Amino acid sequence: MLKNLIIAALLCASLQAQITTASRARVQSSANATQLVNPVVEWNRTLLGIVRTPGAQPPTIHSTRSFAILHAALFDAVNNIVRDFTSYRVHLSGVSPQTSTTAAADQAAHDVLVSLYPAFQATLDTELQQDLAQIPDGKPKADGITVGRTVASQILSLRANDGSGVTPPPYKPTNAPGFYQLTPPDFTPADLTHWGDVTPFAIISARAFFPLPPPALTDKEFIQDFAEVKSIGEIGSKTRNAEQTVTGRFWSGKIQNYWNEIAQTAAIAHNLDLEQSARLFALLNFGLADSVISFFDAKYFYQLWRPVTAAEANDDPNWLPFTTKTAPDPSYPGAHSATSSAGAEVLRFYFGDNSTFDVTSEVLPGVTRHFTSFSAAAQEAGLSRIYAGQHYRFDHVAGLKLGQQVSSFVTHTVSLPR
Repeated sequence: MLKNLIIAALLCASLQAQITTASRARVQSSANATQLVNPVVEWNRTLLGIVRTPGAQPPTIHSTRSFAILHAALFDAVNNIVRDFTSYRVHLSGVSPQTSTTAAADQAAHDVLVSLYPAFQATLDTELQQDLAQIPDGKPKADGITVGRTVASQILSLRANDGSGVTPPPYKPTNAPGFYQLTPPDFTPADLTHWGDVTPFAIISARAFFPLPPPALTDKEFIQDFAEVKSIGEIGSKTRNAEQTVTGRFWSGKIQNYWNEIAQTAAIAHNLDLEQSARLFALLNFGLADSVISFFDAKYFYQLWRPVTAAEANDDPNWLPFTTKTAPDPSYPGAHSATSSAGAEVLRFYFGDNSTFDVTSEVLPGVTRHFTSFSAAAQEAGLSRIYAGQHYRFDHVAGLKLGQQVSSFVTHTVSLPR
């Protein structure tokens, strides 16, 4: 028990520094409490700080679920006041248009994150108090707090039994060529084996955009793509150039975090207001979350072996990928490709594809990649997994298609203009 309390205290201390920094970036102004960073971007950053804190994210819960729940609550809290779009799930009646959207957003985000990450309650409470202190007291503020609490409670209740909390069943490898096996050097157990059964946020089911089967081991496509990753993705590759080496490392963090930061950059560059930011981040994170549910369903259906296993079966037992370790799940389709395509599709929907922005890396501090389109960033993120020795090119192609289809459905069916 004492050990758990110490760990919780350390986690909270780590986040406190991030929250304090974010709070200092905010300014108190007029009666409308205009802020340098609107609450949607601020709370997105707060959640990024939490999931990047070692030990904070439960290992059997994919963090895209948390982002989607957070932004579902933020969107419905704001939209139940402004009402420019169809609601996501929560429909409140009798809400005055004079209700503070900022108070509603802050309270909803706080309540969601406290529920999902109770170890961080003290720092989240402090952030909320600082936020609400910038809003003039009165009925609009009080009503906003009520709306935020109500929406957060309902969204959390809707996701309470979505299948994410079950114990993941152990993976039982099929001892046959082409089937996924636990991978060297550490042979980490397969993870998130249950995630394909989690209830999606927007699409009809995980199978709504199910990819076609990967090529057979004897197909020309498999032979060519395996030869490519075996050559360019090896830890000591002589064919991978310097640019591909940097790319292979740059994107090797949690890919959903990169796309939330790209969305922050775009929202700020385009001066999105609170309502538009709430809608953007809701669509983005529904697309990311549903793509993850979809590709995990496909991964454990097809159970395709990773390149490192294929190399061992083809008389190269010492082959290891550039990043040494292989992600602990089947190869097809590519996760980075699906997630990145889903993120890019939403951002294209909102801003058009041509946009100039920089991306920083979770794993290469100080290194920045520059892009002039969202699709180019998605392509590079997906290709990076070939350079890293993690995926075949057909994994990448199937992942791009899956993510694009999921987010296209999301943008055309969720939070539509009234």
